[in-house]
Amino acid sequence: MGPVNLKEARARLSDLVRAVENGESVLITRRGRIVARLVPPAASPEHQKAPDLAPFREALEIREDEKSLSRIVIENRRQGRY
Repeated sequence: MGPVNLKEARARLSDLVRAVENGESVLITRRGRIVARLVPPAASPEHQKAPDLAPFREALEIREDEKSLSRIVIENRRQGRY
């Protein structure tokens, strides 16, 4: 689909969303300049799956002689430091 100006995009939003659902990208322009791009979620980098943190968590150890962060926060709150 070609570029769509903002006024037309407002009037045809349902059609544009349907096109995006079908895998198309839609460019929205204002005064001839591209100001937005509608893309399917799968094509958006922010929707990529986050890495598994389990190996990182397993590598962290709290030794017997050390306090956990949650324990430190609780103690500080009781002492009025927060």
